[in-house]
Amino acid sequence: MDSGERIDDAEAAVSRWTPSTVHPDMWIDPDDDPRESSTETVDERSTLLDGLRHFRLTVEMKCAGLDADQMALRSVPPSTMSLLGLVRHMAEDERHFRRQAGQDLPRIYRTPEDRDGDWNGAVADPAVVEDAWRRWRAEMEVTDRFIAGFADLGARPGGDVQLRDILVAQISEYARHCGHADLLRERIDGRVGQ
Repeated sequence: MDSGERIDDAEAAVSRWTPSTVHPDMWIDPDDDPRESSTETVDERSTLLDGLRHFRLTVEMKCAGLDADQMALRSVPPSTMSLLGLVRHMAEDERHFRRQAGQDLPRIYRTPEDRDGDWNGAVADPAVVEDAWRRWRAEMEVTDRFIAGFADLGARPGGDVQLRDILVAQISEYARHCGHADLLRERIDGRVGQ
């Protein structure tokens, strides 16, 4: 096969699309975007928490309307990345946030034998998809309660690193994977946008 040939004819049938009527390169019209908030970010805490909220919603939006087969569709060989794996990975990362802050928590999907269990276990099974969403949402709730327990983002709950630095690292992790989610979703059904 020439390097220019398509691996799969089904991929050739996918065309780019968006439901946005205002901007054809956007995921959704700005007035319909749940990430847009009238809440003013007036300080460091509100700015960081709003950034985290934005990227969490982006992950959810990029997965909206997909079935188990679509959620588990891998990117390109040899990668094991899928949107379902991404949701599972972010549940692990929510827990990692709290481990950095000093909590002793077991892994959800990863094991010493399978360090990529979050990705490898992302199979096209509705029960696996449901479990991933449930665990991710539960981990976010616990993280949010944990952060709310500190008045000062300069606190060092884990001893070495300030809470603000852990929060910035978490936002960066979400931002990084939202870029992956853009490409994964476009590969699945052609939907593009911000």
